[in-house]
Amino acid sequence: MKLIDEINKRRTFGIISHPDAGKTTLTEKLLLFGGAIQEAGAVKSNKIKKGATSDFMEIERQRGISVATSVLAFEYRDIKINILDTPGHKDFAEDTFRTLTAVDSVIVVIDVAKGVEEQTEKLVEVCRMRNIPMIVFINKMDREGKDAFDLLDEIEQKLHLRVIPLSFPIGMGYDFKGIYNIWEKNVNLFTGDPRKDIEDTIEISDLSNPELDDLIGSDAANELREEVELAQSVYPEFSKEEYRDGKLQPVFFGSALNNFGVRELLDCFIDIAPSPRPKESTTRIVHPEEKDFTGFVFKIHANMDPRHRDRLAFIKIVSGKFERNVPYLHVRHGKKLKFSSPNAFFAEKKEIVDVSYPGDIVGLHDTGNFKIGDTLTQGEELSYKGIPSFSPEHFRYINNADPMKSKQLEKGIDQLMDEGVAQLFRLELNNRKVIGTVGALQYEVIQYRLEHEYGAKCTYENLKVYKACWIEPEDPKSAEFADFKRVKSNYLATDKRGQLVFLADSQFSLQMTQEKYKNIKFHYTSEFK
Repeated sequence: MKLIDEINKRRTFGIISHPDAGKTTLTEKLLLFGGAIQEAGAVKSNKIKKGATSDFMEIERQRGISVATSVLAFEYRDIKINILDTPGHKDFAEDTFRTLTAVDSVIVVIDVAKGVEEQTEKLVEVCRMRNIPMIVFINKMDREGKDAFDLLDEIEQKLHLRVIPLSFPIGMGYDFKGIYNIWEKNVNLFTGDPRKDIEDTIEISDLSNPELDDLIGSDAANELREEVELAQSVYPEFSKEEYRDGKLQPVFFGSALNNFGVRELLDCFIDIAPSPRPKESTTRIVHPEEKDFTGFVFKIHANMDPRHRDRLAFIKIVSGKFERNVPYLHVRHGKKLKFSSPNAFFAEKKEIVDVSYPGDIVGLHDTGNFKIGDTLTQGEELSYKGIPSFSPEHFRYINNADPMKSKQLEKGIDQLMDEGVAQLFRLELNNRKVIGTVGALQYEVIQYRLEHEYGAKCTYENLKVYKACWIEPEDPKSAEFADFKRVKSNYLATDKRGQLVFLADSQFSLQMTQEKYKNIKFHYTSEFK
């Protein structure tokens, strides 16, 4: 029975948004409610003195952006909540895509003034593909922005979601008076003082109650009545099943910086969000309540502590319980490993745990055994699927800038690529190394980390590539495939796992190649085998 109780107590989710929509701020405020931190990093005001709790890499502190996905855990109302804080910056999208394989639900943060932005669209699309339940939080209501109904329309049209507001703003910007919580039927008044705003909710179960006019003035009260009535007639009834199946998305309004509307979001989240969900493996669907442990690596982070050269593999537990010092099977290597100091996280604080349950994220010290997508089990030969690499957007040759340090450079590139910071391709023609990334900022991160963590220096040269395509011939022995390899030999490379990749230099040449070689498939993602 204990395993089931532990599973039901857990909620593991990620927060996604376009950069600057307020994701890190929201994460901090959730931690405040959980009593996990005493004061927020005041993300904007004194970033220099004290970075946000969840940002722990040097480059993040300098730039004020979240680069690595960190894991934060806290308890709230007897529920153990694991937040996977994802990088908002679009150059780090790949890390975020991978993190989405490890969450059971998602909160999407949208800026009231900017509405739906392109990064949000991409991330929501990945969630929709996997039917991940989503809650939308519309942030920065204390600033001037778009009308609530216009925003809800925009979310429906651009993100193809079916929304239902569970709270409704009373005014916005200068006139922002507070929020009517449709879910709990109460009013929370906005004072602009973050210390006061948390507790004061006034129960108003009936909007026709004249007390509402005394609280916010009759103009605002009448407008609120009309809007809520309209919202309730236009939008569907809330259904927990539809939300959990990814078919209905509740929307909340608030201002994370002022800690306003966050409690409503958290309370509703705990009531409706799913506990750890079953996950598909290559052989069968695995359910969390099974007694045998299984889990998979969704992220590797090297040098969490620069003083100790350590790598941590982040493992999401899918089923059973994970115990310290018990040997588990590393499926890809076919050998048993045991871990004497598995870590649980709280931003940069780590503690050793004896037992972890489905939904939890455990950090295992790694000497190079793990790659992203690896599966650990109690003995069963199964592996989890669905952590693809996507075709990078930018490509550059990487050169060694210090011949004395070529060994360090090799090791550094190897470890950073295992971590999934970027992708490495080797040209078939001359074995030169090409690094492909989703965004240009990644190159700076790689250069910075090679120098500071591995003592190696590198330089880059641009390379004109439009897309990397993974090649799948119908018949590897055919004359057609041999011809393709001969004609395109200058554009062929292998990825880290030895798969053949075609680096097309333009959209036109890719189309021509596809038309010429009909029996070869060109994939934009590489599903891990």
